[in-house]
Amino acid sequence: MEPDTVGRVVFVFAIALVFGALSMGVTWRQSRALETQKALDSLRQEISVSEAERVRLEQVIQVLESRQRVVPEARDRLGMHTPSGNELVLLLHERRTP
Repeated sequence: MEPDTVGRVVFVFAIALVFGALSMGVTWRQSRALETQKALDSLRQEISVSEAERVRLEQVIQVLESRQRVVPEARDRLGMHTPSGNELVLLLHERRTP
């Protein structure tokens, strides 16, 4: 082979090697981006599920704290009852004079 032809072959192989390395780099970067996107989607789904669970638990708390729930439980567990009008006593705060 002539030296000029060898130089051209080496140049073509060098260009092919550079393009091959660049394409592998782009492929690696895109695969990393897809993995990151999948992880992000998974985290968003977990957040959505957690928020739905939080809303459900807040609703349960509201039901458990409601007067319709507390009054019967107080009657059953503590023997309490709702006072009638003549059982109510108003306590007034007296001001002290110095």
